[in-house]
Amino acid sequence: MPNIYVYILIMSVVTYSVRLLPLTLLRKPIKNIFIQSFLHYVPYVTLAVMTFPAILEVTQVPLAGLLALLAGSLAAWYRGNLFQVAIVCCATVLIVEALLI
Repeated sequence: MPNIYVYILIMSVVTYSVRLLPLTLLRKPIKNIFIQSFLHYVPYVTLAVMTFPAILEVTQVPLAGLLALLAGSLAAWYRGNLFQVAIVCCATVLIVEALLI
């Protein structure tokens, strides 16, 4: 059985190299507008990719997750802050699951 510390060492080397290489290779500021806008949206896209599947899979009734996603999207569209959107989503899941279970 392989040693767990070898796995941890390999994982840390890969993780830190991915973070360290751009810092060492790119010393000048990025002036390309397309690349700047791309890098600006990367955190939001990453969060969305991790969050959206979980919204649909974590509830007991998948329809509750879908309706919470739609209700939260509407609340965010109409300028709700993060707390308001979270409350709308939680309330939607609570109501839908109470009605369907």
